[in-house]
Amino acid sequence: MNSFKGSKVLITGGLGFIGSNLAERLVKLGADVLLVDSLIPKYGGNLYNINSFKDKVKVNISDVRDPHSMRYLVHGQDFLFNLAGQTSHMDSMADPFTDMEINCHAQLSILEACRHYNPDIKIVYASTRQIYGKPDYLPVDENHPVRPVDVNGINKMAGEWYHILYNNIYNIRSCVLRLTNTIGPRMRIKDARQTFVGIWIRLLLEGKSFEVWGGEQLRDFTYVDDCVDAMLLATMDERANGKIFNLGGDCRISLKDLAEMLINVNGAGKYSIKTFPEDRKKIDIGDYYSDYNLIHETLGWEPKVPLKDGLSRIVGFYRENLEYYV
Repeated sequence: MNSFKGSKVLITGGLGFIGSNLAERLVKLGADVLLVDSLIPKYGGNLYNINSFKDKVKVNISDVRDPHSMRYLVHGQDFLFNLAGQTSHMDSMADPFTDMEINCHAQLSILEACRHYNPDIKIVYASTRQIYGKPDYLPVDENHPVRPVDVNGINKMAGEWYHILYNNIYNIRSCVLRLTNTIGPRMRIKDARQTFVGIWIRLLLEGKSFEVWGGEQLRDFTYVDDCVDAMLLATMDERANGKIFNLGGDCRISLKDLAEMLINVNGAGKYSIKTFPEDRKKIDIGDYYSDYNLIHETLGWEPKVPLKDGLSRIVGFYRENLEYYV
C-alpha cells in the first residue's frame, strides 16, 4: 500500500459512508485526496463523516451528472474510486429516471471524461449484488446469471459494464466490485435508503422497537474496513483490470438471528417480526450470500472483521455520534 503515498486520488460519493471511510484510510497512506459529492440530502453524503480529518482532504461539492465538472475533476488524478450512486431500491422504482441519470448516464459521462482527459487513470467501480436477482444457487459466484429485480439493479448493471467495456476497448483500466450489505461507522441510519441495518441501529439506540420483515432470509455482511481493503487491493493490482469481483462476509446469518445479535451487542432492545410488505416483497431477492473465491484467489482478499465485532464497533460509534446522523 506504500504506492498510494503522494498519489492523487478522486473519490466520487466521497462524503458518503464508504467514500469517507476510504478517504480516511488513503489520508493515512499519504495520498492527496479529492472528494466529490453532491450532498443531496437523501443520497447519504454528510460533512460530519470527514470531521476528524477534514483539513487533510479537498472537497468539491458537485454532481456526477454534470459532465463539465467531471471533465475538470478527473484531470491529473492517478486513481478514481467511483462510488457515487443512488442506492435505494424503492426510490429507483418510484423515480426510475433519476436512478438512470445517476447510475447509468452519469457513469458513461465519467468514463468519457477519463477517455478524453485522463486515459491513464485507474478506476474501481462500486456495484451491487442486487444485479443477480433471486439466486439460482448459493453461495452466488460471478458466473451466476444476472437478472435484476428492480430499476436500480438494471442501471447498476449498465454502469458496471460500461466500466468493463472502456477497459477492454479504450484501455481505461477499470474493475468492478459487487458489494453485499456493507455496514460500518458513518453509514446512513436516518432511514433504510442505504441499508436496513442502519434504521435498526437508530431505533435501538433511541430505545424503540425495530421491525424485522420476514426474518428467515439469509444474508452476509461486509464490514466497511474489509470493503476498503478490497478497493485498495483492486486499485494496486493490474490483475484486477477488466474483472468483476464479488465481496462477501465472514458468515451467513438469518435476519432474525442478526437482530438477536445486535440486541446482544447493545445490551438491550426489542424487535417485532412483521410480514414482508407487498411492495417490498416484489423486489426482495430472498436468501443471498456471496462466493468471494475469485477475489481471494486473484488478489488475496478475504473478510477479516467478524460480524459481531463489526456490530459492536458500529453501535459504539453511534452511541457517541448519534446526533450527527439522525
